[in-house]
Amino acid sequence: MHKPLCDVLVMSEKRKNMLLHLQDGKQEMEFLLKSLKTTRQALLPQIKILEENHLVNHYEDIYELTTIGKLVVDNIVPLLNTLEVFETDIDYWGTHDISFIPPKLFNEIYKIRKLEVVNPSITDIYRLNEKVWKTSSISKSHRGVITFFHPSFHILLSDLISNNVETYLIMPPDVIDTFKSENSGQLEKFMESGIFHLFVYNQDLKVTGIACNDYYFFMRQFKTNGEFDVKYVLSDDKDALEWGKELFEYYLEDSIPITDI
Repeated sequence: MHKPLCDVLVMSEKRKNMLLHLQDGKQEMEFLLKSLKTTRQALLPQIKILEENHLVNHYEDIYELTTIGKLVVDNIVPLLNTLEVFETDIDYWGTHDISFIPPKLFNEIYKIRKLEVVNPSITDIYRLNEKVWKTSSISKSHRGVITFFHPSFHILLSDLISNNVETYLIMPPDVIDTFKSENSGQLEKFMESGIFHLFVYNQDLKVTGIACNDYYFFMRQFKTNGEFDVKYVLSDDKDALEWGKELFEYYLEDSIPITDI
């Protein structure tokens, strides 16, 4: 009697990991044993279950996914990766607003699975993230969505402009007004640089901040009750960087460029 396929996939780490290792193509037994850090005696019973359920074939000592196996693995990998995102800190994700993420990117949230949830110390609460700051100045571009005014923004922007970093910022009207009143002279110089691009977003922004450069993706969210929180998400993974840029582009589509101050 066959096991339910769901049990075959999730009730054994060895079976699950073997299927994942075969996703990119056939593999020899020795490679699988080394990759899974197991023995032939321990793996063979699990392989038998996979073969009985028509998920894996083998000839001699080479194993590969069946057509059914490939379909199943291709569909389950995004689910496993999505679970990995939330397992980083399920309490964080469960208490923070994610409604600002558009449906397409929400379905692809598994792309940011290699992340850390950062809870800054009291001394760092009001500082811009040092990793993002330092790497932005050596990046080709910096993209940001900002919903509050930080007194150090003009220092960061001066650093970016002086290092010829193409800079794109999206802000709500009130933050732009504050920026103008606090740093009108500098803002004009930024605009004149030709590499600073400012956009106004007139709709409700339900995220505290988003930042993407060539090295890091940063995202700070409101709590589900609307409260501000100092915690934020940070990742240097390539997939997360691309996901973050797509999130920025989503908000850019509904933003209006500011051409003069």
